[in-house]
Amino acid sequence: MSASKKAVVLLSGGLDSVTCLAVAKQENFELHTLSFDYGQRHKIELECAKRSAEAAGVKHFHLLKFDLRMWGASALTSDQLDVPDYNPGATSIPVTYVPARNLIFLSFAAALAEGLGARDIFIGVNSLDYSGYPDCRPAFIDAFRNCARLGTKAVDEGWEYSIHAPLQHLRKTEIIRLGLSLGVDYSLTHSCYNPDSSGRPCGRCDSCGLRRDAFRELGLEDPALAR
Repeated sequence: MSASKKAVVLLSGGLDSVTCLAVAKQENFELHTLSFDYGQRHKIELECAKRSAEAAGVKHFHLLKFDLRMWGASALTSDQLDVPDYNPGATSIPVTYVPARNLIFLSFAAALAEGLGARDIFIGVNSLDYSGYPDCRPAFIDAFRNCARLGTKAVDEGWEYSIHAPLQHLRKTEIIRLGLSLGVDYSLTHSCYNPDSSGRPCGRCDSCGLRRDAFRELGLEDPALAR
């Protein structure tokens, strides 16, 4: 694959998105990362996104700011809602779900890609060890692929976007193994939904629990805890 082929990579700064970035880098794309400051309480993830992009040699780091706190509706974008503790047996969609977040993010990614002349978009969604968010499921990714084609000049020019979700069917342990094999430095990543004022993970939320359990299953310590 030509090293000049462009791809937009959605980069939150979390474990999954940084692993996804490493996969895109391995495939020799010209990388354009896209991160979002959307009013999230765990804004430290943006510092981690920038550091991880720099570590991966990314030359095109895009940061877009908008405010989803205008209507809250999620514990991640409202101080009136508490972030719940990790509950691996839960079956309902948790209050940490941000309505249509990946739909919003992918729409911006498609717009950036169209402007760049890129046809490849990478997103680190996962539908195995995850919190049950509907915008992380394969059906949504497949539907968005067609939506992006119909909503851009792709529909008239006869091409379509490739929406890469390389972690979609991997367990968290498999994601970590993949990242380590690609040289990912997980000490640069942040996954906690409710960090303290210094950015230290809470250790209690869904995201902390999933991450902690995966590192322990591999017999490893989470390097981000030493940050």
